[in-house]
Amino acid sequence: MDSYFKLLKNFAKPDKLVNTMDIKQIHGKIVDFIKKQAGQKPVVLGLSGGIDSAVCAYLAVEALGKEKVKGLIMPSASNSADDVRLAKATADKLGANYQEIRLDEILRSYQSVSVLFNDDKTMGNLKARTRMSLLYGQANQINGLVMGTGNKTELMIGYFTKYGDGGVDFLPLGDLYKTQVRQLAVELGVEKEIIDRPPSAGLWAGQTDEDEIGMSYEQMDKILQAIENNNRLDEFDQAQINKIQAMMATARHKQDMAPICFFEGVN
Repeated sequence: MDSYFKLLKNFAKPDKLVNTMDIKQIHGKIVDFIKKQAGQKPVVLGLSGGIDSAVCAYLAVEALGKEKVKGLIMPSASNSADDVRLAKATADKLGANYQEIRLDEILRSYQSVSVLFNDDKTMGNLKARTRMSLLYGQANQINGLVMGTGNKTELMIGYFTKYGDGGVDFLPLGDLYKTQVRQLAVELGVEKEIIDRPPSAGLWAGQTDEDEIGMSYEQMDKILQAIENNNRLDEFDQAQINKIQAMMATARHKQDMAPICFFEGVN
């Protein structure tokens, strides 16, 4: 079955994008993509205080107008005060409507009836899936769509939660590597503080994406681009190549639709 990686081919070939990417052209293409996907509907997105959600918010407001963009800020105890401050600052700068919903009471309710969520990984997945449920609750209320904020780097290595931040209606940044998202953020005028922050999903205290993965996004993107374009990998560290290839292989179940048992030929 087709994966995210095969389906999300809205732009130029990646070998051209990295070296000679026309940011203004990409900017316009994504705005047009959002308009086409949303149609007459409003969109809902999570605002985390990070670069991906900020870039998506800027693009959504440009494409649809601030009246059709609703942000949800969904912190828990593992989020910093800066996460909330910068998420609100983004919405305020754009004039977009937003609501803050703290997750802690919801999460405690799960823990009170079950012993299944008692470590960082299971609790982190629960946070991501709770956020997805709230986003869809808001989308149902306003007859809107959930706009995801994931980028190509995350999709390729599976750095997202299945039925969590992977549960969305469309992904404007899905064909842009993380380093390209940073370039686009500069073009859009996203605050430098947001651009320069260490990327983090805020799923547990002190968590950052690059520490968890074990390498920088710059390193990952160079290797991923080489893999995607079938280029030689000699210049890269073999341990890093092995790690990325293993992550890509493990991520397959996240990228494909659930397998279906078909009954062709059965009477």
